[in-house]
This record gives sequence, C-alpha cells and structure tokens, in this order.
Amino acid sequence: MKENKSNSRRDFLKSSTLLTSATLGMASIPLVTSASPLRADNRENVIGPRDGYSPQLGTLVSMLTWMRNVILMPVMDLDTEQLDYLLDEQSNSIGSMLLHLAATERFYQVHTLEGKAWGDWSKKDKDRFEVAMNLGEDARQKIKGNSLDFYLSTLEEVREISLTEFKKRDDEWLMKVDESWPWGPTNNYCKWFHVCEHESNHNGQFKYIRGRLPEQ
Repeated sequence: MKENKSNSRRDFLKSSTLLTSATLGMASIPLVTSASPLRADNRENVIGPRDGYSPQLGTLVSMLTWMRNVILMPVMDLDTEQLDYLLDEQSNSIGSMLLHLAATERFYQVHTLEGKAWGDWSKKDKDRFEVAMNLGEDARQKIKGNSLDFYLSTLEEVREISLTEFKKRDDEWLMKVDESWPWGPTNNYCKWFHVCEHESNHNGQFKYIRGRLPEQ
C-alpha cells in the first residue's frame, strides 16, 4: 500500500513538472489574437490596412483605390466625342457616368462625414452634382463637351476629400450603425462599400460602350 502511494506521488509530481514545463514553453510563443495589430501594406494589389488610417478604414481605402484604378482603364485614351457618345436614346454617356461617380462619392461624404440627412445638399453641391447624380435625360442634354481631364480632376478632387477625412476618423466611426437607413440598419462601412461596388457596376458599362464606339 505504501509503495502504491509512493508511486502515485511520483507520477503526480512527474506529471506536474511536465505540465509546468509545457506551460512555460507556451508562454514564450507570441499569441495572435483578433486584437493583434495588422501591419500596413501599401502595395496596390494588397487589400488591407494602409499607413495613416485605422485598420478597417485603411482596408476600405485599399478597396476604393483598387477599384478606381480598374474603372479608369477603359477610358484613359478617350476623346471628348467618345466620352459624349450615346449608344441609344436611353443610354448615358461615359462622361456623364464618370461625373456620376464623383457625385455619388460627394453626396456620401456630406451624409456620412458631415452628418447631414440624405438629400440635405448645399446649393453649391446641387448645382455641381445633382444632374450627374440623377443621370437620365437631363444629363444627356447638359453633360457633354468636357475633356477626359475634366472628369479625372473632378474624381481626384472628391477622392482627396474622402482620404483626408478618413484619416480623422477611426474604426468605431466606420462601424457606426444608422438604424433608420432605407435599406435597414446600415453602418458607415456598408455605405462606403456601396460607393466602391457602385464604381464596379459602371465599369461594366464603360467597357460595353467602349466596345461599340464608332470607328474613327
């Protein structure tokens, strides 16, 4: 009986020593948790955090930047006549849709960054962007005769405002939920992801119209 107790004690001490050693060994291994900071990688085709932004905002910026580069590829060498081309009486020109993208981003800036209700635009923004935002017949009549540089500089001007303002905010702001949004409860991340995927939608139209431009 004594021997059994002695053996049991030795086994217990041995097990305890092994467990302690294993625990100490694990303590030297850095743990990766959801709270671990992600390293920013500013390369164009790496989606993720960016220098100067909180992690999720940086990821949003990387997506917006990648998509902007993609949508401009089909239009970079178009002249004014091609930018104004209407495929049929119901279509929108590439030029008007480029301005429409700038208008969409501007209105989401006013709504999410300035905290104004959707539709509460200044006279300056209405005069500059409302026609492009709505597209249709009014845009077909009024948005034409502009060079590619006009559209590109407008897109860049609006985007710079977004990038500057994002640096002043954090992921908590990005995740803030608007309970009264018409789509249902929607956070700022979803609203700005919509700005990104909205450009993707028009990218397909740019390619479609470009493929049907009259030969010059």
